Formats: sequence, structure tokens, C-alpha cells
Amino acid sequence: MRYSPIVKLASSIGALAVVVVCGACSRAGSTDVPLPQATADAATPKLGDREAGPEPGSMFANAPLVDAPEDPPKCEDAKDVFLFVSPGTAWTGAPLRVMAVSDRPISGELRLVPGEKNRPASADAAPAAASDVRRGGPPYFWVAEIESPRAGVYDAVLTQKACAAGAASKRITVGQFKGGPGPGPTKETDGVWPVHRNWSHALENVYSAWIENLFDAPDGEMPSWPALHEVLRDRKRNLLFDHLAGGEDSLNAPVVRPDCADLPYFLRAYFAFKLRLPFGLSECNRGGSGNAPSCKPSFIITNEDPPVKVLEDSTAVKAFGQFLRSPLADKAHSGSARQPFDEPSSDYYPVPLTWASMRPGTIFADPYGHVLMIAKKLPQNAERGGVLLAVDGQPDGTVARKRYWRGNFLYATQPELGGPGFKRFRPVARRAGKLARFDDDAIKKSTEYGDLSREAQSLDLEGFYDKMEDVLSPRPLDPQHAMMETLAALEEQVRTRVKSVENGRKWLETAKTQASMPEGPEIFETSGAWEDFSTPSRDLRILIAVDVVRTFPARVARRPERFAMPAGHAPKEVEAELQRILDRELRARSIQYTRSNGASFSLTLAEVLARTGALEMAYNPNDCVESRWGAPAGSEELTSCHAHAPTEQRARMESYRAWFHERRRPARK
Repeated sequence: MRYSPIVKLASSIGALAVVVVCGACSRAGSTDVPLPQATADAATPKLGDREAGPEPGSMFANAPLVDAPEDPPKCEDAKDVFLFVSPGTAWTGAPLRVMAVSDRPISGELRLVPGEKNRPASADAAPAAASDVRRGGPPYFWVAEIESPRAGVYDAVLTQKACAAGAASKRITVGQFKGGPGPGPTKETDGVWPVHRNWSHALENVYSAWIENLFDAPDGEMPSWPALHEVLRDRKRNLLFDHLAGGEDSLNAPVVRPDCADLPYFLRAYFAFKLRLPFGLSECNRGGSGNAPSCKPSFIITNEDPPVKVLEDSTAVKAFGQFLRSPLADKAHSGSARQPFDEPSSDYYPVPLTWASMRPGTIFADPYGHVLMIAKKLPQNAERGGVLLAVDGQPDGTVARKRYWRGNFLYATQPELGGPGFKRFRPVARRAGKLARFDDDAIKKSTEYGDLSREAQSLDLEGFYDKMEDVLSPRPLDPQHAMMETLAALEEQVRTRVKSVENGRKWLETAKTQASMPEGPEIFETSGAWEDFSTPSRDLRILIAVDVVRTFPARVARRPERFAMPAGHAPKEVEAELQRILDRELRARSIQYTRSNGASFSLTLAEVLARTGALEMAYNPNDCVESRWGAPAGSEELTSCHAHAPTEQRARMESYRAWFHERRRPARK
């Protein structure tokens, strides 16, 4: 697999897929910060670092694993290709970028060829830039760039290896001067930005390709950024960088720091602002008291509504930044994504559980309040199962890429939690002179969409995860390799907890007062020191992940058809061998945390798993770090502990313990 030339990072090979460490959605401040590059934690092993092959003589040594053969190149209709140009008005002072998108896995090359007026495009001429790197799938896309275009004409041509006649082309005129995005709203009746075009399947493909490139990285790396604006200001990542030629991502770039629920809305609004597309937001509640979340019927906030405040020195970019802060950040929340499957006034609609539907830009609504967005997918191969990579926002504004697996993409079927799962934004269009969202019938009938599905609503918990397993890896998996990938996912989750608990230890050293503990379900979604340094959501997810790892050998025996079972061995024999390997690996892998006295302490994953009972009450930041890692009473490890949560808080934690023991998060009050 070739890595994108647009994001110039060293390529590496990843393994299967799957982990997210998430907190509940909430909002942090919006202070600007320096702009470092995306980082991948050096202490966290890359996926596959300990994915050893089968031992000599192991029953898994000869498991039949092969790549699916690629279909020979086909000549596709040029109408299946859409060519997109950025900036919106090409000019000599900015790089010229062209993106070709298609639903078809075309074997071709995107070429940017100097052209001449009044003469047709020539795919055979020497290109000024070219790329045959096909990415995504579906949608598939190619990107080519001219760093310093000259004034005049260029032809963007996607040629096909399977046929000479299948080329798609677009003529581009590059001017001498930029146009700029124009002024912002000047009176109370002005909208935030005008609408010049409609959403379409082709532009949805561009949106998916833009999202993938924005958060791309080598397959084995999990980059993170202190804030979303750092990603948007990265010219190599952002294919819409200064698309309006107004310095909107450079000189005049706004601060953009969403939390998890805001992130999909901010990205969708940003894309709509750049391309002058309609955008809308519903006003919804979070549910509670046994009721599912719901939205205000037939109500929508749009980009054509007057801004909350008209600034004297208003520009289009400033007005957009203000729109993100209010009303968008004020109105979007986790309940917006968790609307019931049949809620007609929701901003999202549920999609089929298929590989084609798992496209970048699709969100996953966690039933307990977290929201993630698919950023990339990697098809199954002989070395690993299929992969979904997602991004999410955290309360401190951090944006990070993570991997899907059962241990972090949580699912539940209780009606009061709403409709969890994979969803896409409903398109917004002008109807009867006003902007309105597509309802279910409009989506079903639309030739541009038509992919609404309530399939997930009919699945129970195991049915959902079984279905996703089949979608990501349609061919049987090597059972040992799959287990090692799952174990690597748990290890990454535990290592991320080390950072969170360490932050709590540092806070506790200097805190003048203890953190106030919220009541009931609010321990998962509050603010202040408790939000910053407690870990109830993280710990609940780790406990679920532990169960996934512990039961993996039995899962193989339960679903042998999903795995490339070694010949001559019964499922129970395979289960026993997997259990032996799992026990060995749990003893071999370890983490280190810093004790209250500053000394380092090592725990194997086997020891972490043995402490899961203690981890059911290890989330309080007022407790010493040793207690938060489940140090046994009377142990030498616990001797350095001198901080304890108040008795009243410990009593309430004991009353909440069943939530963690039963691996369920309570519904909102």
C-alpha cells in the first residue's frame, strides 16, 4: 500500500485494528496555542510491535491466509469521475490542487497538463504534476498539486489504464490575482455565508476524501493534535487550505477547538462554508428520566440565519468563527447524535452496516455520550483484518485518531439511550424558499443518497458486533493473529490510562482542595477538576475491553466459521491453545506508572487484569495513584499512598459500583 504523497510521513505497515480511549463529551476553553506537528506517543507500541508469528510447531503455523485477488482493471465510464479544484478561483499566488473522486476502483493516473485555449485537452502531453496513487475506497480518490502554477490554462485529466477513451477531464484557468471571500454580514438580516450550490453524491465523495486526507498518517500510527485548528492550518493535510483565498487558514485563521460532539458539526460547517453549501443544525435535548433524546420538530438553524452578533469589523472568516462558537458549539451536543433511528428532525440518519457505507465523514454515536467520526478504512488483507480509523475530540480540545473495536465503540439497545451506531449528516437543501433538512422519505427517494437504513435497530448487542466483524473482515481471520491484535488494542488503552492517571497525580500534588464528586450518572459528564482528572468513562471502557480480551478464545470456539481454523483441531482445542498464548502474552506485556513518592512501578497486563475488581472504584482523582491502579491492601506498593477520597465519596462510589461491575453506563436522570 502506498502512502499519500500529500502528507509526507514515513510509511509503515499496521495490523488489525481497533481502539479508542474516550471521555464523555464536554467543552473546554478556547485559548490559542502554538502549532506543533501531529504527535504519536513514542511510549505506545505501534500496532503490531508484539504481533509475533506462530511458534514452531504451533497449530496455527499453517493457517491458510491469502490476500483476495484483485480484479483486473476495468474501463469505467468517465461520468463516474468527479474532478474538484482548489482554490475555488485558481490563481498564481497559491498551489493548484485537483482531486479526482469516484465510487469505482479505477486503475488510473491524475495528470495536470498545461493546456491551450481553444484546443482540447491532451492526456498525452507532459504533465506539470501527476499521481497514480489511488486512495480510499469507496469513495476512491487521487490528488495532484502544482506548487506554483503559472497564469493560463491547465487540463486536469484522469486517465485509465484499461482504456484510452475513459479519460475524465476538466479545464482550469489560473489567474494573476486572488478573489478573496468577501466581507462578512453587515446588517442584522444578512446570513453568515451565501449558498451557491447544492449537496450531491459527488460533493459527498469530495467531503469523504477531504476528511481522510485531513487526518491521514501511516497505518501503524495514531497521531493527535492539541486542537482542530492545527490540522486545518496544515497546508499538506487540508486540501481546502485557503480555498476562498482570504487567508482563512493562515493569516486570518480562527481558533477551532471542538469537543467530541462538536467535531463532526465543525468539520461539516467548515466544508460547507468553503464550498458555499447549505448547512443546518437541529435543536435537540439529551433525553433523561427514562426518555430518549429528541429534537424540536421542523426546526433548523442554518447558515442563512442572521448572526448572533454583527461585528463592526466583520469579515467572512470572522463571521464563520463566530458561527462556530455560537450557535454551533452552544447547540450541538452528544444528544444530537444519539437521536432515535426514526427521529425525523435529527441532523443525522442511520446507514447500512456495509463496507461502502463506512465512509470517512460517517459518525459513530456512542449510546453513552461519545461521538467519533470515521477518517479512514483499510480493507482486510493476509496480515490483518479490516480496519476502521476514527477521530474524536476530547474535553481539552485534543483531536486524535483511533481504531475501531468492540472495546471502545460501545453499543446498547435500551430505548431510553436513543439510537446509537453509524450515521451520516442529512443533506440540507432549499425547499419553498427556505433551507430544510432531507427527511427519511427524501433520502430514500434521492438518487444522490438513498442509503438510509435502520438495520442496526433490529440487532441485539452480539448481533451488532458480529455484523461489524463480518463487514470489516469478510474472509476468515487467523485466530492467533486476531487475538494478538485485540490484545494490542487493550494494551494501548491501558497505556493511555497511564497518562490520564499521571495527570491526576500531578494535580493532586498541588491541589488546595479536593475535587467535588457529582451525583449519580453525572460522574460521567461534568466539568471542573472532576472532569479533567477523574476516569469513570475511561475505566468503564477498559473494563469492557478486558472482557473482550478475556473471552476471545471462547469467541473463536463460538464462531469457528469466522476464523481460519487449523486443520485437524476441534474448536475447543483451538480455544485452549489460544488461552495458553493469551496467558503468556499478558505476563510478557507491562506498563509503568509513577507512584506518589515519584518512584516508577511496573505492572504486567496480567496483573492489571487481576485487579479489575479494584478498577471498578479507581476513578476518583482524590485517591492516590496507587489506589487508582488497584494496589492491594498491605502491599509494599501501597505504602507510598497518603491521599484518600472522602468517606462520603467512597460510600457513593460503592453504591455506583454495580455500573462498572455489570459493564453498563446508567441513563441520564
